Amino acid sequence: MATAAIFACDLIRRARRIQLLTIIWMLAEAVIALGAAWRAKSPALLGFGGDSAVELLSAAVVFWRFHSKSESESMPAEKIASRIAGVLLFVVAGFVLVVSTLAMLGYEEPRPSLLGIVLLTASALGMPWLASQKRKLAAQLSSAALNADAAQSSVCGYLSCIALAGLAANSILHKSWTDPIAALILVPFILKEGWETMRSSRLHCGGCS
Repeated sequence: MATAAIFACDLIRRARRIQLLTIIWMLAEAVIALGAAWRAKSPALLGFGGDSAVELLSAAVVFWRFHSKSESESMPAEKIASRIAGVLLFVVAGFVLVVSTLAMLGYEEPRPSLLGIVLLTASALGMPWLASQKRKLAAQLSSAALNADAAQSSVCGYLSCIALAGLAANSILHKSWTDPIAALILVPFILKEGWETMRSSRLHCGGCS
């Protein structure tokens, strides 16, 4: 029993550490992406920065969940955190859709961004690893909230790859329309992740209320 309790405490500490890493990463990512988006007038970077900001909120919510003092507190926290994470994915989808549509209508012509390409490359490499680590911990802790946050990290990875393709095409081929098209392609992925996250939240936390 003592060994099991020590193992459980170790898992919770690891979950806290990975969420703290996510918070730091997403904060830096959101600031850099939104700054680069403003300079380049890039909807793909703006959508990516919006996703990073939303994932920052989600990571903070899940970090709070793992600081609950008792099981009676943690179960409602788990339910709330998981649902918030799912809702935030829908917020990202709407944000990307609006910004990309405005760009397609010609309100702003996106310009190439070397800083954006570097940031998106780093995210494309780092996010899959971060998501896999969260999924492992989520399975061990039976945490729907952490699993939902892993889905957010996966979406961030998808977005970085698609946005990177759009920015690279704009930079190499000088076709500004590739930027908002890349952002629009991501919307179905985000909606799918949002639906699955909300569904898993209801299934996992059906007895939490």
